[in-house]
Amino acid sequence: MTAERKIRVLIAKPGLDGHDRGAKVLALALRDAGMEVIYTGLRQQPEHIVAAAIQEDVDVVGMSCLSGAHNHLFPRVVALLKEQGAEEVIVIGGGTIPENDIAGLHAQGVQAVFGPGSSIADIVTYIQEHVPQRP
Repeated sequence: MTAERKIRVLIAKPGLDGHDRGAKVLALALRDAGMEVIYTGLRQQPEHIVAAAIQEDVDVVGMSCLSGAHNHLFPRVVALLKEQGAEEVIVIGGGTIPENDIAGLHAQGVQAVFGPGSSIADIVTYIQEHVPQRP
């Protein structure tokens, strides 16, 4: 009998944003939900996020952005994942994302956006429902 592989999530803070409390809280909640979590730390470039995601064989890249650079940084990560042949990795974003920006992020490949006031339980459920089970 083989054990199911845990869902692997990389949590990243792209760009110059230095506020990571929400990302750390989410990382702990995902861990408590039974997922393996890799936290990259602050001020990560998209190239570093993608390299870590591929190296760690993650199912999900979750990024938090409070600086307003989400329209550049999130789609850049999606594009780099595709360039590296890792388009199956689910990309989700959070932070202070204006409602008007969400449709554009979806159109560029960000599967889900969780803004201020989003429930951690909703994020956990989203990931559990959208990551296919792998042995």
